[in-house]
Amino acid sequence: MSFYKHHVFFCQNRRDAPEACCACHDAERMRAYAKDRVKALGLSGAGKIRINQAGCLDRCEEGPVMVVYPEGTWYTYVDQADIDEIIDEHLVKGNVVERLKI
Repeated sequence: MSFYKHHVFFCQNRRDAPEACCACHDAERMRAYAKDRVKALGLSGAGKIRINQAGCLDRCEEGPVMVVYPEGTWYTYVDQADIDEIIDEHLVKGNVVERLKI
């Protein structure tokens, strides 16, 4: 078994304009929001959920992107409501959020 039930990586890559990048879509703030929300819900720590930043995940043109392991489910998101839905549905209930899946 993995150390974490879910390990979530948010791409934080920044590219020079005009190339697409996750950082230009507020990825850093969204990762911080997810980390704070998971912690506030008491879901962080060993055997639970870990939210991490990542360098380039090589899908910036589909971004912003995040990936949830161990499933390897890739998501895009627009705002905090999308992050809440991923946390509530996927990380808590185990249901993939199809509308955000890439």
